[in-house]
Amino acid sequence: MVPRPQTSAAGVLALLSEPEPLLKQHALKALNPLVPQFWAEISEHITVIESLYESDDLPTETRDSAALLASKIYYFLGEYDEALSFALGAGSAFQAETRAPGAEEYIETIVSKAIDRYVELRSDETSKSQTKIDSRLQNIIEGIFVRCIEDGEHKQAIGIALESHRLDLINHIYELTRDVSLLSYAMEAVLDTNFSLSYRDQVLHFLYPLFPPLAANSSHVHALTRLLVTLSSVTLTVPLLTSLIPHEMLLAYQLAFDLTEGGAQDFLEGIRNELPEGDYTTQPIYDKLRQILTGQVSVKLYLEFLKRNNKVDMLILKNTKDALEARSSIYHTALTLQNAFMHSGTTSDVFLRENLEWLGKASNWSKFSATAALGVIHKGHFEEGMNILGPYLPSDAAAAQASAMTGPQYSEGGSLYALGLVNAGCGSGRGVEGYLREKLRAATNEVVQHGAALGLGVAGMGGKNMDAYEDLKQTLYTDSAVAGEAAGYGIGLIMLGTADAHVADEMLAYARETQHEKIIRGLAVGLAFLYYGRQEEADSTIKLLLAEKDPILRYGGVYTLALAYAGSSNNAAIRKLLHVAVSDTSDDVRRAAVTSLAFLLYKNPGQVPRIVQLLSESYNPHVRCGATLALGIACAGTGLQDAVEILEPMTKDPVDFVRQGALVSLGMVLVQQSEVSTPSMSSTRSLYAKIVSDKHEDPMARFGAALGQGLIDAGGRNVTISLQSRAGSRNTSAIVGMVLFCQFWYWYPLAHCACLAFEPTAIIGLNADLKAPKFEFVSNAKPSLFAYPPPTKPPTKESAIKVATAVLSTTAKAKAREKTKEKEKAAAENGDLMEMDEKSDVKKEPKTDIDMKDEGSTLAAAHGDVSPINGSLSNLPDPADSATAKPEPAKAVEVKKPRKTEPAFEKLPNFSRVTPAQLAHVVFPPDCRYHPIRPVSTRSAPASSAKGKAAVNGIRSVAPAAALGLASERYAGGGGILLLIDRHPEEPVELMESELVSEAPVATIEETPAPAVSSVSSTAPHIALDENAPEADPPESFEYPFDDDKD
Repeated sequence: MVPRPQTSAAGVLALLSEPEPLLKQHALKALNPLVPQFWAEISEHITVIESLYESDDLPTETRDSAALLASKIYYFLGEYDEALSFALGAGSAFQAETRAPGAEEYIETIVSKAIDRYVELRSDETSKSQTKIDSRLQNIIEGIFVRCIEDGEHKQAIGIALESHRLDLINHIYELTRDVSLLSYAMEAVLDTNFSLSYRDQVLHFLYPLFPPLAANSSHVHALTRLLVTLSSVTLTVPLLTSLIPHEMLLAYQLAFDLTEGGAQDFLEGIRNELPEGDYTTQPIYDKLRQILTGQVSVKLYLEFLKRNNKVDMLILKNTKDALEARSSIYHTALTLQNAFMHSGTTSDVFLRENLEWLGKASNWSKFSATAALGVIHKGHFEEGMNILGPYLPSDAAAAQASAMTGPQYSEGGSLYALGLVNAGCGSGRGVEGYLREKLRAATNEVVQHGAALGLGVAGMGGKNMDAYEDLKQTLYTDSAVAGEAAGYGIGLIMLGTADAHVADEMLAYARETQHEKIIRGLAVGLAFLYYGRQEEADSTIKLLLAEKDPILRYGGVYTLALAYAGSSNNAAIRKLLHVAVSDTSDDVRRAAVTSLAFLLYKNPGQVPRIVQLLSESYNPHVRCGATLALGIACAGTGLQDAVEILEPMTKDPVDFVRQGALVSLGMVLVQQSEVSTPSMSSTRSLYAKIVSDKHEDPMARFGAALGQGLIDAGGRNVTISLQSRAGSRNTSAIVGMVLFCQFWYWYPLAHCACLAFEPTAIIGLNADLKAPKFEFVSNAKPSLFAYPPPTKPPTKESAIKVATAVLSTTAKAKAREKTKEKEKAAAENGDLMEMDEKSDVKKEPKTDIDMKDEGSTLAAAHGDVSPINGSLSNLPDPADSATAKPEPAKAVEVKKPRKTEPAFEKLPNFSRVTPAQLAHVVFPPDCRYHPIRPVSTRSAPASSAKGKAAVNGIRSVAPAAALGLASERYAGGGGILLLIDRHPEEPVELMESELVSEAPVATIEETPAPAVSSVSSTAPHIALDENAPEADPPESFEYPFDDDKD
């Protein structure tokens, strides 16, 4: 007999009112499994159940059952806090429930709430509430930790320990496992998650001594470097470096190079000053360390790499120049920026030398931008920067006459700005900083002051030089709109990340006092730089700025929020930006709020398309424009298809500046992508060329297309755009550069600062003498997957050919009828129709007109005889053709040549381009003489499913995993400058020759006209043709023909 299903719990509930304790105990145990089905009915008796739990007359087991029953009822009612409280009182009954089938969801929810409650109580540092934690809650959490450790879920336990401030558990787990990767995981978790700065520093100081000593090929070199860069602690770094000398000299050099990648200028200067002098054996090592820590060695090596591998497609520049009207200021600036980005760091100014007439058409601020472009092209060329810019830098005599002359000040101001870009991030404490300060004090023209202030800020970024701050402040107080704006930016750059309250008060007070919008904007963005990376320390200033009535100050508040929490993915900051993006009354503020999302989320670019997708469809074009820039900055260099799919439709937006933003952002996203890994590459390039050449297109869209062309081929196609350094930390220069680049909406010359975010992607191997030996390494990927884009093909010159006239079918039929009549007439005269047919076929003259043929005749021409019934091919050979036709064995037995199979790997020499996605595929073969002192990449190569498949399938299987480096590992510790272990030091060393030779005079270049091809080597215009000619020490510069243009 089948038992009837239970339809009510009323009978069991009635037992709760019985006076006998055993009946109550039985009722509680019987009700427990009935709660999921009858919780609504049982909830009406919750007060009775609670009274049973609180009764002292019942045994402990019965009270535990009552508490568990009440907890489950509150769980189904959605009162999770009450459910947790009763679960804690359930004791042994709750422990037994964890093993009961069907209770998994309830147990998981209660445990999750218990962890949240525990974390909340432990993290409340002000009230010292950890002493008030319920012992029952503590027991549950301890049980969770024990279970995680027993199950091998160490990362889960570390995550809970970090959130609950239980650092002792991290130490306990490491002592059990001795797994260094767990320490790296804990470090990355505390850096990439929303923790306060004070707690973050506490955790990092706790983790540092747990790391084992460094040795060759240590897996934790990247993690340790990131830890030291984040803490910026000289007292921790100097002992580590000295402990590696002299036995681990190569590792000390490698650590110094890695610290230079992400360390602030004052941090590196502190290390240089604290390093000991050393004895006669170690002094050369310490001297080399100091030299590396200046940052100039790295910049010189990357400069050599960019010059050696320059793959700029000159035909793209030529086509853009021909399409854009040079007399238009916006088009002249667009081409200037495109050329500067494409040649950034390559030191190749061949395009400028070959287009002096175009260059001479620049006037006023276009002239300023054109001169500043030299700084982008020669970025990092410290030694020759003054010589290259010498003809344009203001002299003492020029300074005295600056007020009277109206032409030279633009080139002089631009040259000072260019000098700052040449020395970007490395000018603090060097002669160039003093030179720029001197020119700033001596200048009386606001244009020259503007260039000097910008150059001083970029060169001394993060240097915290109080003298430079005072000079900029004096320029600010002149209340000149042009000079004051640059001074505001400069103050923020010099005092980057200091959060100096006195400086902030002075800047805010002057911003409220002045009437110039340009000065207010410069100070507002300068305030954002001031609080860079300060997180909760900036909260009060952010709140103050966002509450201002002036929209420009609210604009600054948005960027202050973005920079203070840069890279943190802070949920509260993201919510605040999204709220501003949809509620502020100013379009500029709303656009900035959407753009600023990129600076918070650049470590998780895969999240950005999902967040901004709805904003990209907003009715407000400024919000849509901000969405394009957010995608471009956060997803730069990833080739993320989700971002491309949002941006491509926005290139057809009805509003011109939205199209401009989409075109610029596509260039950022697709930089260094190949056509194999990213199918949309070729269509994007074609779109750029189409928009640039379309004279009916809006100027802003054409401007955006030109910038996109420059960004997609930036740095001779050898740089990527990344807001994260190779050390895994924030790339300060890149973040600052992108913030300044976003200001091109108001001021085009600031677009040059995008070059600060250009990161060379190379593997540069050095030996113990810091020289570059010749060697090869292997990239275990199809060469086409990471290949350079193919060069643009110049248009072929076609001779004029008479176009054949199309003939209508009716005309063709009429002619055919006439010919038939003529044949019949001729046959009647001669009496031999067949003979006439053969003769007419042999002597047929070619026709100039194209006859419209039917399908049958087309098939006959292609395949031979065709059946007149259905147009199908006939199997019967034509006897006449078989008798007269010559044999054609080649066509009859033609065998298709097998397609050349693409190799699965390629060998690359030293100083080769290796993209971030390619790093995971790079290996050094076992028989190679040189091997790196640290791992090339923190990531392993993605598994390929290409075995047994065609080459195309193999490539496609690798491409998604390789091209989408989405998390913080995308650029952490990858490639760059590698110190090499020489396995055969007794053998002679073959070194690579430097290509950073002095540049050729202009006359030499004029004698060598550039061919009309797409790619021109960077070395061609810089090496003199006469080998016997003496080599000049300084490069002979040329002067722009600006003075021919009488302003």
